[in-house]
Amino acid sequence: MQIPLQITYRNMQQSDAIDAKVKDKAKKLERFAEHITSCRVTIEAPHKHQRKGKTYAVKVDITLPGDEIVATRHPDQHKAHQDIYVAVRDAFDASRRQLEDYVRRRRHKVKTHTVEPQGVVTQVFPNADYGVIKTLDEREIYFHRNSVVNARFDKLEVGDSVSFNEEMGEKGPQASSVHLKSKHHTRNDN
Repeated sequence: MQIPLQITYRNMQQSDAIDAKVKDKAKKLERFAEHITSCRVTIEAPHKHQRKGKTYAVKVDITLPGDEIVATRHPDQHKAHQDIYVAVRDAFDASRRQLEDYVRRRRHKVKTHTVEPQGVVTQVFPNADYGVIKTLDEREIYFHRNSVVNARFDKLEVGDSVSFNEEMGEKGPQASSVHLKSKHHTRNDN
């Protein structure tokens, strides 16, 4: 964290034991998101005039680049929050789940899917075990019999539409894998 952890107590005295628990939980959050800027935790005891079970409210406020995560556990939600350690645990569990969602969203923003180049088979040399693909930008790409993935090399015909993965070979660009897209058949009905 760029800014040290901040722990605030309301309606109660500061506790070294609770501080230690909160610090441990906050440190574990950094496993889920590397770029946490700050983490502020507020622990609130119930008001003195409350007559039913004393439950604690815990708020965890995490700042990240371009986002903020706030997880709050209110006293009226869980009777188990009469134990301050349970309230702290639940608030940090909620924070962790939100951090995981944040990381997933961020990954989808940077994740890109590359589209395989496409072209048309212009030459096939069955006896020499290779062929040539003409790309959409008019380049010629060599491919070997073993590069054909979802069809048999012997069945390829000039005019077949293919997609391929291109790499640089010893004699220039070549297709490391070739996927048959569709067959173009010409028929003369005279």
